[in-house]
Amino acid sequence: MRIIAGTAGGLRLECPAGVARPMMDRVRGAVFSSLGEAVVGARVADLFAGSGAIGLEALSRGAASCMFVDSNRKSVAAIRENLRRAKLDGNVRQQDVASFIATASPQSLDLIFADPPFALDPADAAHPVSLLADAKFAACAALHAIFVVELPIEPPPETGAWELLRNKRYGQAWVAFYRKRHA
Repeated sequence: MRIIAGTAGGLRLECPAGVARPMMDRVRGAVFSSLGEAVVGARVADLFAGSGAIGLEALSRGAASCMFVDSNRKSVAAIRENLRRAKLDGNVRQQDVASFIATASPQSLDLIFADPPFALDPADAAHPVSLLADAKFAACAALHAIFVVELPIEPPPETGAWELLRNKRYGQAWVAFYRKRHA
């Protein structure tokens, strides 16, 4: 696993064994190609960050900042090491996603990524399907923010404050792009 493009392009990343299921390089490359210039200058959150590959890719491609959120101690250590090796700055939080959302500043995020463990129950408050209907989650996203999620199931259509822009299947996984609607 590596950073694909940008200032840290080509750098191999540490991934905590048995803890994270990182988005495949091919899928991550397609996601960032789709986002294009929306990454540049964006305030990013990498939820269920694992190795931090998604947030690191965003920073390498010009994101203004990235908040890495993961509850696992080994994942947090890997993210910090990957940031150090890539010579990139990011804010790493060892906490669960629901707690992060509950305390996030209003309209503080332009681009949000969620690549949860596939075993996470869709009824869990931190599951991306639940986040789509969560008013606190919508509140921390800036107007027209983009939410990119990888799921083992077909993503739900428009819901709550979010409209589905597109989705695509990559092997066993679906990747969906949502945009926050007007307030």
